[in-house]
Amino acid sequence: QVQLVESGGGLVQAGGSLRLSCAASGRTFSNYAMGWFRQAPGKEREFVAAINWSGSYSYLADSVKGRFTISRDNAKNTVYLQMNSMKPEDTAVYYCAARRQVPVTTTLYDYWGQGTQVTVSS
Repeated sequence: QVQLVESGGGLVQAGGSLRLSCAASGRTFSNYAMGWFRQAPGKEREFVAAINWSGSYSYLADSVKGRFTISRDNAKNTVYLQMNSMKPEDTAVYYCAARRQVPVTTTLYDYWGQGTQVTVSS
């Protein structure tokens, strides 16, 4: 089992920044690819970003390219999502997820956190 706990959500004005963190415990963190997803009210959960076990490559959704960055610190068992130039449409609950295989842009992850609310005001 892998336990994931997100933090760093909150209220921010449009154009502002937030950094989300996801702390992992339970298994060897560096064995897992990590992903960030988000879900707005009434919408399906959507892919935001993913990173491989070493951090050597990552994927970003087109909607966040140039604004968001995913990174990880295996010594701290933590993955981050830096969000800049935020827009009201970024408002959602953000979830981190882990899987043993390569990172993917679908929801085919084995473990999920509880989520953290991000609200962007206009």
